[in-house]
This record gives sequence, structure tokens and C-alpha cells, in this order.
Amino acid sequence: MELKGKVKSGFGSASFWVNKINPIFEKKYHMKLFLGTLNIELDNDYVLDDEEKITANEYGGIFDVLVKECEILGHKGYILRAEKNNKEGGDHPLTIIEIVSDISLRKTNNLHDNDSITLHI
Repeated sequence: MELKGKVKSGFGSASFWVNKINPIFEKKYHMKLFLGTLNIELDNDYVLDDEEKITANEYGGIFDVLVKECEILGHKGYILRAEKNNKEGGDHPLTIIEIVSDISLRKTNNLHDNDSITLHI
């Protein structure tokens, strides 16, 4: 599956949450994450399935974090979304996804807001 959208700036709080889930993420997915996310505004709504997740109990949070592997710009990444944002009325609309990886995708690929981007699931 291909998802298309544009790079967007986020709220600036992702590093805190990525740091909280990083130990569990590394155990489950064998990747230590860069402390930040790449936000993408998709052309269409996207709802993640709940097959893969990090539970709130695992990282000491309030909401489960849904996880979906993807490929972006030739690099392995993961879509992360708090369970509460996987339906209407969350902090983000369903067109916004956050991508994590072991590198800063924005800096490594010299990405700027409104750059077009495609990722593969």
C-alpha cells in the first residue's frame, strides 16, 4: 500500500513520548529510535489496525500506542499513533501520521514543510 502526503511540523512534544516508549520499542522491534517524529499530512484519512501496539501498561502511559512498519525514502520506519488519535476527535485529524525511525528523517533527507512524500506499508 502506498500513502502520499506532505511533510508538516508537529506540536514539538514527540521526543518526550518517543523517549518513554524507546526501551520497549527496542525490545519489540529491534530499533533504537531517534527522539522525534516526522509528521505527514496524508491526502486521505488513515486508520491503523490494532494488531501491533505498545500498551499503556508497558511504557507507563495512558493510551496504547499503535505501531505499523513502513518504508520511507528507502529507510525502515514505523507509523506510531496513540490509540485516542486513531478515531475522530483525537489531538490530530486522521490525515496526520507520525513516523519514527533510528535517524532524523527530516534532517537526513533535507525535508521541509509541504514537501511531497510517499511511504509504503
